[in-house]
Amino acid sequence: MTFRENEFESQAAELRDEITALDAELTEEFKSQFSIAPFLSRKIVSFQGNKDKPAYNWYKYKEAFSAGLVEYFLSNYEGGTQGKVLDPFAGIGTALFAASEQNIHADGIELLPIGQEIIQTRLLLQSGLTTSETATLERWIASQPWKDFPQRVPFSTFRITENAYPSETVDAIERYRGAMQHENEIIQAILRLSLLCVLESISYTRKDGQYLRWDARSGKIRPGTKPFNKGEILSFAPAITAKLKEILSDVTSAETLITLFPVTQTSCGINLFKGSCLGILPTLETESYTAIMTSPPYCNRYDYTRTYALELAMLGLTHAEVSNLRQEMLSCTVENREKDLLKICPKWSPFIEAANNQKLLKTINTYLEHEKAAGTLNNNSIPRMVRGYFSEMACVIGECFRVLKPNARLFMVNDNVRYAGVGISVDLILSDIARTLGFEVEKILVVPGKKGNSSQQMGMYGRIPLRKCVYVWKKDNVEYSTFI
Repeated sequence: MTFRENEFESQAAELRDEITALDAELTEEFKSQFSIAPFLSRKIVSFQGNKDKPAYNWYKYKEAFSAGLVEYFLSNYEGGTQGKVLDPFAGIGTALFAASEQNIHADGIELLPIGQEIIQTRLLLQSGLTTSETATLERWIASQPWKDFPQRVPFSTFRITENAYPSETVDAIERYRGAMQHENEIIQAILRLSLLCVLESISYTRKDGQYLRWDARSGKIRPGTKPFNKGEILSFAPAITAKLKEILSDVTSAETLITLFPVTQTSCGINLFKGSCLGILPTLETESYTAIMTSPPYCNRYDYTRTYALELAMLGLTHAEVSNLRQEMLSCTVENREKDLLKICPKWSPFIEAANNQKLLKTINTYLEHEKAAGTLNNNSIPRMVRGYFSEMACVIGECFRVLKPNARLFMVNDNVRYAGVGISVDLILSDIARTLGFEVEKILVVPGKKGNSSQQMGMYGRIPLRKCVYVWKKDNVEYSTFI
């Protein structure tokens, strides 16, 4: 090792020690708020908890939490079942529909078109189906009218979705899309949703964290990589008819109708704002919500425009539109460029300052820049991503404080992460920022059992577990103007 390398490693070791000390200091400050919550299983804080719940399980959205989690927090905290709930990262609408089942008005903000499509279709189905519409879906299931339909409607592809399906599946999808155009709005919405729900199962791909993983049968095998077999690749007809049967059963079954569409619920009970929460939150009325229940993107490099590329292509987005979506997302992937937050909202200076002055985060940012200079990071954009993530989250937190009523709570699910061998206690950093901006940190509820760091990190630093938590922050009864 050269003198320069020794010097870099010595500086890195000092910064790691400082991070460890600051982390321990902050842990001690929040010691009374931390608690292991046995009811918070990995299942209930993830989409796994929705597997047996009608409508929630139509589409496998791995970033979702369960409806049961929403029900628990809204029911067990004072004021949760009154007024209006907000989810700034609505996903496929789990928090919105779970709140609505409890007769609570819910607003959601969602950027990705796949989430918007699912929420809108469920809202469209709130009034149920007519006898004629039920008969139409039964006909599609029984006679599969697309099979001999002459008109094909091709669908978009991106470079990363080209040749994602067997040729016979492509033909079936195009005929299906042609045939569905002759149905009414509600039937088209159900047919389109059903198609989106089965894309992964009929393709050569599987969603795998940061990207789509390709089955070896696709012919896309990178040299030097181990061939991957995802298991059975479903044929189009059995896959789509099974999904249509499931949805039809759920929207017509007397047993599930009350859960899916409560008699007191109307279409105005849920309101969806399409776009980035960074752009929409500043437009919402001050002190208008009695609870916020959300799970933002984690600071884990996952690019949801790639994870959900099959669905975005099927919805007709262009490459340029997807690229724009990627930049509008909260900074959680290395391809996110730095956002001009003060251009979005000039009043955000105190929020950005709260992130910039957070001592643990400042040292982590310094360490990551040091590792970038030393050439040890596997991607040099990691420091920019981490810095952007916390600055943008500080703005989200500040806006959430503004729109909450006094004494209302924000419930947030999030994961800790690790880069360059250093654990980033997202729970501590965000809670400290929230405290600076006026929130009382009531609880940091730790999910029992901890996940390990990535395989690359484990290879270099060993298996070091990371916390997953639900934060419970209460808005103190103070004036918002104190912080702006």
